[in-house]
Amino acid sequence: MRSRRRALLVSAVSALMFASVSTVALPGVTQTPAATAANGVPAPAHTVVVVLENHAYSQVVGSSSAPYLTSLAASGANFTQSFAITHPSEPNYVALFSGSTQGLTDDSCPHTYSSANLGSELIGAGETFAGYSESMPSDGYTGCQSGQYYRKHNPWVDFTNVPAASNLRFSDFPTDYANLPALSFVVPNICDDMHDCSVSTGDTWLKKNIDAYAQWAKANNSLLVITFDEDDDSHGNQIPTIFVGQHVKPGNYSEHVDHYRVLRTLEDAYGLPYAGNSSTSTPITDAWQ
Repeated sequence: MRSRRRALLVSAVSALMFASVSTVALPGVTQTPAATAANGVPAPAHTVVVVLENHAYSQVVGSSSAPYLTSLAASGANFTQSFAITHPSEPNYVALFSGSTQGLTDDSCPHTYSSANLGSELIGAGETFAGYSESMPSDGYTGCQSGQYYRKHNPWVDFTNVPAASNLRFSDFPTDYANLPALSFVVPNICDDMHDCSVSTGDTWLKKNIDAYAQWAKANNSLLVITFDEDDDSHGNQIPTIFVGQHVKPGNYSEHVDHYRVLRTLEDAYGLPYAGNSSTSTPITDAWQ
């Protein structure tokens, strides 16, 4: 009898221990797994990086012309001391994507590189990557310009280790965000990115095309990064950079941030090797829940 009681006790304790570490699925409740961390950075299921053009922080965040971006800054991590790497546009896109300007000092086209970059690192790690360009005439397009599409704002097409299948039109951006790649870039056309058109135009485009993902990301272990390539060449190259997502801790962050730190943070989020200058940068670790 004593042996039977002991066996029952052990069985009961084991059941309680199992229950304490198991997740119970409740009808009608969607559970989002907790993000794991690498170097203090959570691991999102999906990340979307949107790059806009040629405006300084003070021209966007808090501006009456940018109510949507201002609202994102208030509800997310708003980096008040974020800076681009250089001028003009193209070297900044390449720096954000590959950790180096690759020696570029202008907006010339085309270019071909084979060095490591965020896309090749993701694919090499068994993850998925895509870049979505608005107004690009066809998937896999390699031309320098077509209508309001400019290749100089599309860095992934310059790298031979990123497949053509990753170079997509924005019309391919999924409406079911669970079908997004692990990480993707979105580049609006030359008007909607605020380069040729107003801050208000870009702000309206973002609300129409990106807000649904921003809200989804907050409930689905995902991340939205919005940044700019450079400022208007008159504000010390200080640019807006905003993180929004489920594991983002809202607030204003005054630490120095640049394209290399953003790249390093994304690489750590997915457990990737480091490309170029991201290897000597530090990840952003204080903006997470």
